[in-house]
Amino acid sequence: MATLFNRWLIISLYPVLLYIPGSSNGNISSSVSPNPHQIHPLHVSVTEINHNAADRTLEISCKLFTDDFEKVLGQNYKTSIDLINPPDRAAMEKLVSQFIRQHLILKIDDKAVQLAYLGYERDNDAIYSYFQVENLPAVKKVGVTNSIMYELFTDQINLMHVSVGGKRKSTKLDYPEKETVFSF
Repeated sequence: MATLFNRWLIISLYPVLLYIPGSSNGNISSSVSPNPHQIHPLHVSVTEINHNAADRTLEISCKLFTDDFEKVLGQNYKTSIDLINPPDRAAMEKLVSQFIRQHLILKIDDKAVQLAYLGYERDNDAIYSYFQVENLPAVKKVGVTNSIMYELFTDQINLMHVSVGGKRKSTKLDYPEKETVFSF
């Protein structure tokens, strides 16, 4: 199922990738530097929510492009942001936690839950942040309010995948849409 969704996503976004400003026939011009913080043509986040019945927890990860995430954190908190080589790791952890908790709100079976922050890590051009919700023996409905990056990009796409009881459901929210519900 995930493979089909990923193929669908790549196929649906392929025309966008062909028309990158400053490109010719889909090839990025040589004026674009190979900087790892280079501008990319797509503004997307991916949130994975998995119910772990054995541990009675909800495990949440949010994946964002590093350059976009640093930009929105800097804009929101009026400070210099470096998530890759932070001079003060604890300060960066606090900002990541605050930002995601303000922009990703979950209701489980119509009850608001508090996301417990676990940390973040870098993977190539992306930052993964991790959260969990404890003491959830069963989940029938997951309500999501996701406005991650909306204050920075009006073309933001937030993809979400939710797995409960071995069933996986996915959706995408295009700016300004920010609410969805998954029923199991």
